[in-house]
Amino acid sequence: MEDLSRRTLLAIGAVGGVAMAAGAAEAASFGNPDEPAEGAINANPAALSDPGPHNSALEAQLPTLQSPPPTDVGDMPMMWSSFNIMPRRIQAGGWARQITAADFPASKAVSAVDMRLGPGGIRELHWHLAAEWGLMTKGRCRVTALDQYGHATVQDVGAGDLWYFPSGCPHSLQGLGPEGCEFLIVFDDAYQSEFNTLLVTDWIAHTPPEILSQNFGVPADTFKNIPLHDLWIFQGKEPGPLAADQAAVASAGAPAEPFTFSLTATKPVKQNEWGSIQLADSRTFKLSKTIAAAIETIKPGAMRQMHWHPNADEWQYWIKGRGRMTVFNAGPRAQTFDFGPGDVGVAPKSQGHYIQNTGDEDVQVLVIFKAPEYQEVDLSDWLTHTPPELVAQHLNIDPAVLARFPRGQLGIKPAG
Repeated sequence: MEDLSRRTLLAIGAVGGVAMAAGAAEAASFGNPDEPAEGAINANPAALSDPGPHNSALEAQLPTLQSPPPTDVGDMPMMWSSFNIMPRRIQAGGWARQITAADFPASKAVSAVDMRLGPGGIRELHWHLAAEWGLMTKGRCRVTALDQYGHATVQDVGAGDLWYFPSGCPHSLQGLGPEGCEFLIVFDDAYQSEFNTLLVTDWIAHTPPEILSQNFGVPADTFKNIPLHDLWIFQGKEPGPLAADQAAVASAGAPAEPFTFSLTATKPVKQNEWGSIQLADSRTFKLSKTIAAAIETIKPGAMRQMHWHPNADEWQYWIKGRGRMTVFNAGPRAQTFDFGPGDVGVAPKSQGHYIQNTGDEDVQVLVIFKAPEYQEVDLSDWLTHTPPELVAQHLNIDPAVLARFPRGQLGIKPAG
């Protein structure tokens, strides 16, 4: 019995050894570091299945969360969200959906609204406690605004155009025919909400009639038919010619700096056959003192070079295409996220990141910074402007090879 027991234990031990070997991590290697060993390459294949409840459609949208690369490591906040999962508030003249820090905690600097106005649809006269920056993504819109000096403006904007309304600046937006418009609004306050807007109808309805009479110099019953609730987005009549509306406010004089700007009409600050970057900050769109922005276009297979921003978080709105972003932080920490149209991402201030185009069409990403100016540090630019012998000792790379690294902030790199 003693011999049998010994043989049995040895056999069991041998089987266990095989099982442990099957689940053992691969030896650390280039592309598979061990801080600690991560990714499917280091796992027992029998442990990779997901037999429990899961949502296949959602998994297909975010494949790198299901199987991250072995270079991902550590814990990081969820830096992906999407307008596609946010509820739409729908009224007669259009709809809106929003993402604030309450919905997306990684977004610590700005909040955003995706809004649609049908032809004639009016976003009622209002103002905000935060500054509002907007990008037109479709159609045409008429914008009105009044600055703090009493100067008024009326302008029509189309796809690729911007507006900026400083905090407290009253304004309105109206969709123009034949298709109305859609646009993205960004506020320089992470908690600014469409439900926290100062609306003209609210203030009038909640002011005593005698005060209204005294303030406006007309009988109190002038206001007897005012709405008793706010309008927010309502269906209005399409406006007449722009020139007529401009003439109606001309006596106020024009603002010193325009409230609108055409981003997509600007010359790219970085451009090659693999993509381009178009920029608008306070150096070009002078009124926009709290928001800097760029549109990055990345061709299939190309990538946005490894870089970081020393002055602000990068908040992203994915307009078209499919791509992948990896964010790197101290720890080490690195995590990869997949994005598609309507998705939102964040790369925190000074954390390294890059974007790959993983689809078969151009990626177009709007990047937003709560800062007056765009700032960037490019990894390759840094390494090529550091003494080569010093870099060689860090990376074990021949200085002659380091000399082939790209110099300058090229922005977009071709497919490998």
